[in-house]
Amino acid sequence: MYNYIFFTNILRILDERGMTKKELHEISGVSNSFLSDLTTGNGNPSLKVMESIAEALDVPLPLLLESTDLSKEDLDELAGGKARSSLPPGYERVSVILPEHKAFVVRKWGEETREKLRQS
Repeated sequence: MYNYIFFTNILRILDERGMTKKELHEISGVSNSFLSDLTTGNGNPSLKVMESIAEALDVPLPLLLESTDLSKEDLDELAGGKARSSLPPGYERVSVILPEHKAFVVRKWGEETREKLRQS
């Protein structure tokens, strides 16, 4: 399941930045053929390859593995049942793009929620 999250995030970031797989290859050093396999869900990257791609895209690796635009239903289907979550029931992790002033508020909510989860 995580390879789907990983490759969909790579494709999303490439699209957002107007980058090609060839440009990613040139920056990351990961071969074109492997990037092609990876972005069609057929590749199984090592941690070193994932780190190279994250560095080339200038994003933290956990962002490529944890956040996703895939729906819960799609994740459940990819997992062959119910996708496991690191969060307790009633909580959801979301990834959004916001203007700075709105992001500030959302970060505060996130901090409050993490503190609440630590206390429980």
